[in-house]
Amino acid sequence: MEDKEFALNDVVQMKKQHPCGENRWKIIRMGMDIRIKCLGCDHSVLIPRRQFTKKLKKVIEKAENG
Repeated sequence: MEDKEFALNDVVQMKKQHPCGENRWKIIRMGMDIRIKCLGCDHSVLIPRRQFTKKLKKVIEKAENG
């Protein structure tokens, strides 16, 4: 399995979409758990890191560091 690279403020796509219909999420907190926010309805979810890496499909946009 490939190791997926993700960082704070990246926009990611998960395997399943949110019930609101949006499939893009922004990473807003990283640690042992990762908090992601739906870009459709602004609902946020706290997921354990191991579960997040399993459910992550791909990184859509990398955060701009600057």
